[in-house]
Amino acid sequence: MEFILNHGQFSKTLNRAVGMVAMVAMTFLGLLLVTFLIGRVVPIDPVLAVVGDKASAEVYERVRLELGLHLPLWQQFFTYIKAILAGDLGVSVLTSRPVIEDIARIFPATLELAVIATLMGVFFGVPLGIFSAVKRGSLLDHLARFTGLFGYSLPIFWLGLMGLMVFYARLSLLPGPGRVDVFYENIVDPVTGFLLIDCILAREWDVFRNALSHIILPASLLGYYSMAYLSRMTRSFMIEQLRQEYILTARVKGIAEWRVIWGHALGNCRIPLITVIALSFGSLLEGSVLTETVFSWPGLGLYLTNSLLNADMNAVLGSTLVVGLIFLGINLFSDFLYGFLDPRAR
Repeated sequence: MEFILNHGQFSKTLNRAVGMVAMVAMTFLGLLLVTFLIGRVVPIDPVLAVVGDKASAEVYERVRLELGLHLPLWQQFFTYIKAILAGDLGVSVLTSRPVIEDIARIFPATLELAVIATLMGVFFGVPLGIFSAVKRGSLLDHLARFTGLFGYSLPIFWLGLMGLMVFYARLSLLPGPGRVDVFYENIVDPVTGFLLIDCILAREWDVFRNALSHIILPASLLGYYSMAYLSRMTRSFMIEQLRQEYILTARVKGIAEWRVIWGHALGNCRIPLITVIALSFGSLLEGSVLTETVFSWPGLGLYLTNSLLNADMNAVLGSTLVVGLIFLGINLFSDFLYGFLDPRAR
């Protein structure tokens, strides 16, 4: 009997694993199809981006054949899939280096900015949403809702420009664009790619202080954007939970109010809250395109912007594919945490 139960449990686990793999494969295939069609639909000639508009007809035709653009569209798509699976995102016209090497070099800067901003958003946004739900209808609730609506509605690039104008140009409290001042560039060897961590490893405290001062403003603006979103969602989740009967039962039993709020209500909010935090982190990686452009932050966003301006489609498609894979990975990680935190989701 025990063998039959174990065999049935194993079969269910195997079926779920196969279904998960199939879903990831189909999503990845759809992502490849979208990026491939983007490269074919945009009004940019990839051959001209390589040879220039002054190349002869013979050179143009030779490069066109080398890129495989003479093949049928379905055959070009399968060639594109084979190249992606082999880790070949093409060569950047702008840097003359493989796109995958460019992304590996610049992505830690974007990740560092997004991680700090997400931590700030969680640290301030979740408690603000909880207090707003508990004190619903109070002055604190109205202020929290206005703050969230204000931060979530304003364009992130406008906030960046206003931040530079106020704290850099007018008050001179924070440094301007860039990851570090020109004087401190190339002093610390990139071990992890995270400049703050590399400065600590190299014991370059002057560079660390300079890098920290540079990241404060862009991380704070992105963190404010994240905080606005997380506080609104946390408030909604908490209001829904505080209406449930188990909360009334806990209060009737005489359980301390802080345990009812932080233990019972928040405990049942953690599953949807994980999804919201994960999506917020992914949106910061995507939304950093505008922030990095405003602050000249040498990350994936600035790389993508420069590639678009120079019609570097290999870099554009490679960056788009990386962002899509990040969202796919974040969703998978959220599903894993579901099963870990909530046995019912297993």
